[in-house]
Amino acid sequence: MLLLQLVSLALVALASQAHSLKLKKDVPVFVKTLKELHRGPPQRTVARADTAEEKWITQPLDHFDESNTKTYEMRYFINDEFQTDGSPIFIFLGGEWEASPGMIQQGHWYDMAKEHNGVLIYTEHRYYGQSVPTETMSLDNLQYLHVKQALADVAHFIETFKSENAQLTNSKVLLAGGSYSATMVVWFKRLYPDLVVGGWASSAPLLAKVDFFEYKEVAGRAFLELGGQKCYDRIQNGIADLEYMFENKRAAEARAMLRVCSSFDHESDLDMWNLFGSISNIFAGVAQSQSAGDIEYYCDFLLSFNDDATAIANFAYWAWNYPTCIDARYQETVEYYLWGIENFDDSRPWFYQTCNEYGWYQSSRSNNQPFGNKFPATFYIEMCKDVFSSKFGNEQVESNAAQTNEDFGGLEPNVENVYMTHGELDPWSAMGHGVAEGATVISKASHCTDFDSISSSDSAEMRASKERIAELVREWLA
Repeated sequence: MLLLQLVSLALVALASQAHSLKLKKDVPVFVKTLKELHRGPPQRTVARADTAEEKWITQPLDHFDESNTKTYEMRYFINDEFQTDGSPIFIFLGGEWEASPGMIQQGHWYDMAKEHNGVLIYTEHRYYGQSVPTETMSLDNLQYLHVKQALADVAHFIETFKSENAQLTNSKVLLAGGSYSATMVVWFKRLYPDLVVGGWASSAPLLAKVDFFEYKEVAGRAFLELGGQKCYDRIQNGIADLEYMFENKRAAEARAMLRVCSSFDHESDLDMWNLFGSISNIFAGVAQSQSAGDIEYYCDFLLSFNDDATAIANFAYWAWNYPTCIDARYQETVEYYLWGIENFDDSRPWFYQTCNEYGWYQSSRSNNQPFGNKFPATFYIEMCKDVFSSKFGNEQVESNAAQTNEDFGGLEPNVENVYMTHGELDPWSAMGHGVAEGATVISKASHCTDFDSISSSDSAEMRASKERIAELVREWLA
């Protein structure tokens, strides 16, 4: 029964995104698990279909080259059910995902807009969802994908939207975002401080860093603190056992346990990095999206097996959710990203942004995590070169991340009126502000878990944080 529950309930999120993409090509195991680490706030079911309208705005393709007159259509959703003369404008920024209206139809952002008779808007980030400005995602076309362009899109949107709505010409504007779009909230306030009066940034990574080994440390700590030492040890020992089997003439046995296809080459570092990176991403995805009781549930499943390696192999197989053997080859991952040149998928543009702007490669460099040592940052950099261009070597990727930190201040963005929140067990929190820098860190919470309405089920810390942003919004709009 526990196994059936795991399949039907526990890891459905890993499969659901692949299903929703309606792809003609199977999503490789590494790409599928990586999606879980680079997705926006939890999707919301639409309570009332008539409260949000899909609209489009014409944006310059390149905001910084006046000689380039090309444009594209950016999608956004608007909920104006509370609009009156002078309504404040509550904008939720989209990130590396497809925008959907649920965020402006319910939740804490919606509740605050209702309190102030605000207009709610959800903007979609260029190159994601349906806001795709180029016919293909070739390397040449991706030159227009950069956070500076996306932030300029938001600035152009605010100015245009207010100029075209007589009731809102003098309205105050507030921003909110989660994960990467929370980072955008902070950086927008840095670049365009006069366009918004305040912002809410939930789970915002601020420091661009190529070898982001801290991510897996926090993911491991989540399993240790919530699942206990036995669970942590099972993960650590099970992965170590599988690594040992591949390295000591038991590769066929390990491959059979994991249901890995025979084409997998255990003597290839790239294939091994691809496989063990995928295994680690399962656990990281659980840690990043966990809510009360989730990790304890998974740990019960892991501890129901007689030995460590079998537990990991079974957990991985069901999490990956493939009907046949698992194609864990590195080349399959590269080919999928190349397939994305002509066949749109959010995976390719986001991976490009990591190569070109951020890094944020969740590596196995630290010994203070239980997921083995078979997915170094080098793995991701090799992929940057093979997917995009040989110019994306280690030196260039490091330089790109350094430039991002120079442009936006890293952990010192020097902005005012931005409320930053993090979950204590959110692996992304390691790249953001902590309590010492003025952020609110919510005990036992994870990634973007504070967007729901204030509820009796909130912890005292969660409720206090939600009440704090509500009070700040009142101050900013006074």
